Amino acid sequence: MAELNLAIVYYSSTGTNHQMAQWAEEAGKSVGANVRLRRVPETAPMEAIEQNPAWKEHYEKTQDVEEATTEDLDWADAIIFSAPTRFGVEASQFRAFIDTTGGLWGQGKLVNKVVSAMSSAQNSHGGQEATVLSIYKTMAHWGAIIVPPGYTDPVQFASGGNPYGVSATAGEDGIVEDIEEAVKHQAKRTVETAKWIKDGQGK
Repeated sequence: MAELNLAIVYYSSTGTNHQMAQWAEEAGKSVGANVRLRRVPETAPMEAIEQNPAWKEHYEKTQDVEEATTEDLDWADAIIFSAPTRFGVEASQFRAFIDTTGGLWGQGKLVNKVVSAMSSAQNSHGGQEATVLSIYKTMAHWGAIIVPPGYTDPVQFASGGNPYGVSATAGEDGIVEDIEEAVKHQAKRTVETAKWIKDGQGK
């Protein structure tokens, strides 16, 4: 069986999607993937970040996480995205990173990447499903192979039952739902599907 490269690319302002990405990283490694955990570069001005203590704290304590580049996407066989919801779509920082992928797309290097996505919002109906589906629309333009969790494991119901990708509600004290196992299931499913495809291609 060929080695499998998994890139976990996230944007997080106060830590919710960083935590989700870390769970996905743990799960990816547990099933033998080579994993790169990468944070999307922050584009907000420091004046804005400094006005929110939780944002500033998270920004400062995650500077050791490498920033995502298009090379990480080129390297990856599978990609898991995690991004917060802003008005029903991805945060602008995440979208700005995705908008840098035109060169890879133009060269056909994003075709058949196996992808899955997760999201969060401040309330349980804050647009998480719409955000995940928005990410998947871009993946369709890539020619990527989208792997949603569906209802392939009972943990989906314990975490809120979103079949498109794990959703989190970001409360003042952290993530409200019990989603850790659902995130790990989604990551393992993504890796396993990518392995089937890569093995089938004989790579």
